[in-house]
Amino acid sequence: MTQSIGSQISISHISRRQFIATSIAGGAAFALGGKSAFAQAGETLKVGFVSPRTGPLAGFGQTDGYVLDLARKALAGGLEIGGKKYSVEILDQDTQSDPSRAGQLAKDLINNQAIDLMLAVSTPEVINPVADACEAAGVPCLSTVMPWEAWYFGRGAKPGAPSPFKWTYHFGFGVGEFFKTYISQWNLIETNKKVGVMYPNDADGNAIRANLAPLLAKQGFTIVDPGAYETGTTDYSSQIALFKQEGVEIFNSFPIPPDFAAFWRQAAQQGLIKQIKIAQVAKTGLFPSDIEALGDLGMKISSAAYWHKAFPYKSPLTGVSGAELADGYEAASGKQWTQQLGASMSLLDAGFEALKASTDAKDKAAVAKALSTLKTETMIGTVDFTSGPVANVSPGPIIGTQWVAAKEGSKFPLDYVVTENATDPKVPIEAKLQPYNG
Repeated sequence: MTQSIGSQISISHISRRQFIATSIAGGAAFALGGKSAFAQAGETLKVGFVSPRTGPLAGFGQTDGYVLDLARKALAGGLEIGGKKYSVEILDQDTQSDPSRAGQLAKDLINNQAIDLMLAVSTPEVINPVADACEAAGVPCLSTVMPWEAWYFGRGAKPGAPSPFKWTYHFGFGVGEFFKTYISQWNLIETNKKVGVMYPNDADGNAIRANLAPLLAKQGFTIVDPGAYETGTTDYSSQIALFKQEGVEIFNSFPIPPDFAAFWRQAAQQGLIKQIKIAQVAKTGLFPSDIEALGDLGMKISSAAYWHKAFPYKSPLTGVSGAELADGYEAASGKQWTQQLGASMSLLDAGFEALKASTDAKDKAAVAKALSTLKTETMIGTVDFTSGPVANVSPGPIIGTQWVAAKEGSKFPLDYVVTENATDPKVPIEAKLQPYNG
């Protein structure tokens, strides 16, 4: 739900934890009063925020309402840039997990809402069409949570050639981070190093197949690839038969949640999972709801986190730590924290730091230039566009994790533990990786 920013509340006499816990409940108050509170103070900065709140990718957007409420509260008093105070309006939109709708929403925010900055989060199905619309219209855009190769090369950039992008920027993990994490994670358990992969025929899957699989092979892992499958496939018998025949002991995939659930249940029915020692899933298996839906089959699935509440960083926008962000969400929603909390917060962190760093926040070219030289700390750690692998990209960590049964007395049935930290040693390891079977 899109809200404008209105009157402030004082938090000087309440604790930060109380401030976080009241965020959802207080959201409605900030929808009142609209722009009037700053009508005399200066112009309004409009920031678009596009994410998947419903549909097959809804897990990625589940926590965005809470994060946006925190951001709106932090910005309720306006944003001072270069001695001038601006009111701030965040216009959030739900793509419903539809790439076509994502592009249409972006065009509406650009053409009808006249936004100054676009923020897009979670998966190529959301980010790429939004980024393309912004590039075409000359609107600065910042995004996160998809492999940067699928963002950069998936949108037409060529290896070794100058970046074709002037307005769009992306930060976060790439194939290099997945490679480091998977090598670190998979060497924690003795296996035959045969890896059955299920890479879909989409931007994520194609980027991973082209870039990650060869790196893994050079490290002595045998890649068993039955070929790209189409999203929405319902029968995986041929792939399962191949994996059984080849004796794979590691499974790796980048599917959307419904596809993985269908595959993994069929893998159980047909006896494949009995031989799997490491089930390493990306894009799905990131959130507790995905794992709980699998019942016992979800226990000990390995994942990788682009943010975890154990990350030792704070949000410059809101001042909250990782633990405070996770605890506040659980208190406000009654649901278990997810890694998307920190990722979406980091996008807001970096976006507003870029606006503050620009010479003129109402000048789109100035904001784009500020993005190109941005180096700042966020909830996920450092975002640095001055030294990326390619222009317009800042790489970020991905941390090895696993879903395990929660300790007795926990509010939730699952715990999400850090098992390795090759891409950010500052993140503490919490538990030893357990084999999926055995």
